[in-house]
Amino acid sequence: MKKIFKIIGLASFIGVFYIGFSTYPKLDLISGFSAKSVASGHFIDHRSLEMIEKGDNDIDMIDLAKNNIDEDGKFATASVYGLKKRKAIYRDGLGATLINDDFDLTKPYLVPKRTKLDNNLPFPYGNKDPMDTVFANIDYNKLNAAVANAFDVKGKKDKRTRSLLVVYKDKIIAEKYDTGFDKDSKILGWSMTKSITATLFGILQKQGKYDIYKSTPISEWQNDERKKITTNDLIHMNSGLEWEENYNTICDATKMLFLSENMGRVQLEKQAVFKPNTHWNYSSGTTNLLSYILRNQFKTHQEYLDFWYSALIDKIGMNSMIVETDMAGNYVGSSYGWATTRDWAKFGLLYLHKGNWNGEQLFEESWAAYVATPTKGSKGDYGGHFWLNAGGRYPDAPKDLYSANGYQGQKVFIIPSLDLVIVRMGLTEDAKFDVNGMLKGIIGSLKK
Repeated sequence: MKKIFKIIGLASFIGVFYIGFSTYPKLDLISGFSAKSVASGHFIDHRSLEMIEKGDNDIDMIDLAKNNIDEDGKFATASVYGLKKRKAIYRDGLGATLINDDFDLTKPYLVPKRTKLDNNLPFPYGNKDPMDTVFANIDYNKLNAAVANAFDVKGKKDKRTRSLLVVYKDKIIAEKYDTGFDKDSKILGWSMTKSITATLFGILQKQGKYDIYKSTPISEWQNDERKKITTNDLIHMNSGLEWEENYNTICDATKMLFLSENMGRVQLEKQAVFKPNTHWNYSSGTTNLLSYILRNQFKTHQEYLDFWYSALIDKIGMNSMIVETDMAGNYVGSSYGWATTRDWAKFGLLYLHKGNWNGEQLFEESWAAYVATPTKGSKGDYGGHFWLNAGGRYPDAPKDLYSANGYQGQKVFIIPSLDLVIVRMGLTEDAKFDVNGMLKGIIGSLKK
């Protein structure tokens, strides 16, 4: 009997040792994710720690972190079993930034200059509440049923939709929020921010200040095969550069987001493993490299910070939006854009109208077609920093649908053939949430 207990004890020790050894390298990422999530959710959207831990941080492994908020210092900390303590600071105008021990908290920093749209117009061209509009060709019973079906019934936690907004012919025809959220709630778009980043190149190109088809202006690439990579290749995620994106493990993407000081240089330092335009590979590092390239188009850091808002975000009245920066001052264009559901819808409407915003053309009409054209090797699923339905991913939606997508099911759907924009924000991916069913129900409410 004693021998059996010894064997069990030894096996238990080995098991605990193995789990601890295999998990320890992840603790930096776990506590980093948690601290950043808490700081952003609390200081940007005023969520309580309890709400963040039960919602945003309710993820396997991340829920191991113990979190604290310092209201006076405007920062959050997190650790796992007292190990690998991480800190994220909040700065007005820049959002929350995950920092390391070398970060100089006393160093002055620049913030973007913002302008608020104040033209006394209703949504979408102003920030006043939309006017009630009834369309004869909409079955509102079907529409409301489809919208309601996207949310969990009381006591359930499966669909986890936080908000759903449907805009038809520039008018809000349906809008619903989960408990704790409303039209003023700022929600993280995660990789929907990638589509924001790419759009800035379309704007620069229209202004005659940038050519996406020329070799990428990166000096470190000029003496090897990477000099052949164009910005067009980067926007289409087929640069051929080495990159691993797997959020379930330690990979290039997670190390960049939760360990890197300068996220813009992580992809820059990777080697080419394929020729450009031969191999599609989704990469958050590529988008942050694009943000880095954008920064180098301006003479000063202030101009770079201002451009995102003056040329696009504030220009279309996305006044709630904030794009957070890394320790080096780069916008984290891959992942860290926050905005209300209505403001995310404005971005979709900008593309629905092919770059025209209330009479002003921000990017060429051809740019909307460009981002919605399938990337070579993506099987019709991806375009220019937008996801596509050209390959029939959603069989009950039109093939011309394209969208800005983000981790955990953030979606801005643009459907030109139906004059429709649909925004869904939540905490579940396609595998758990029936996106096609949601689209089918909403589209089916439009009478032919």
